[in-house]
Amino acid sequence: MIEPISVSAPALEGRAVASQRWSSVTFVHWRVEASVLAPLMPAGVRPDEHDGSSWVGLIAFYLDRATLYGSPPVPFFGAFTEVNVRLYGVDGRGRRGVVFLSLEASRLAAVLSARAAFSIPYFWSRTSQAEGEGRIEYHSQRHVGPGRSHLVARVGTDPVVGEATADFLTARWGLFTTRFGRTIFLPNEHEPWPLVTATVEFLDDTLLERAGIPGLSARAPDSVLFSPGVTTWFGRARS
Repeated sequence: MIEPISVSAPALEGRAVASQRWSSVTFVHWRVEASVLAPLMPAGVRPDEHDGSSWVGLIAFYLDRATLYGSPPVPFFGAFTEVNVRLYGVDGRGRRGVVFLSLEASRLAAVLSARAAFSIPYFWSRTSQAEGEGRIEYHSQRHVGPGRSHLVARVGTDPVVGEATADFLTARWGLFTTRFGRTIFLPNEHEPWPLVTATVEFLDDTLLERAGIPGLSARAPDSVLFSPGVTTWFGRARS
């Protein structure tokens, strides 16, 4: 049985192992047939579907106030703009979660740590963002190999509450990744997302294509949302 979508996170089991603040978050999503995304999923995970399709997200935000095992926030290395490409999966136990295809970050130490500890596919990139007059702009360019993204979004003022598609795309309480040939689930917990409408004014992106989904960035997105942010706590990895 697949767990229901809920904007309220289930409580973590045991002590949180890390926390982060995610701020000025823009969610850009496209519908994609589940059969196209199935080969990109970890073993034992299949595409999660909503309203007749699965979805691909390009998510950009500022990450800071990172802690580990109750430490004070990590200065410099724990603060950067991130741009990621993600899918939505469900495993045989009915757990819903995010599947990251790539994540761009400007702090090499954070990239190496995430790859070493959890095999999360971070890439070292020049990343930045700027805000003003209702617009927000994100840049990312990989240091090694091709891969870039330039996103400009217009932030709306209409709250998005109780909207099924928005809840499906944002209310995710864990991620799936492959570690030493085994699929694991990393749970997370945060307050419900405060969301408003948004629109894309400009997008020049090759991250989606590099992740294995060509042609997507040339299409108009099917959903665009913005959030001022949340503080997130992470639990221990589970099988």
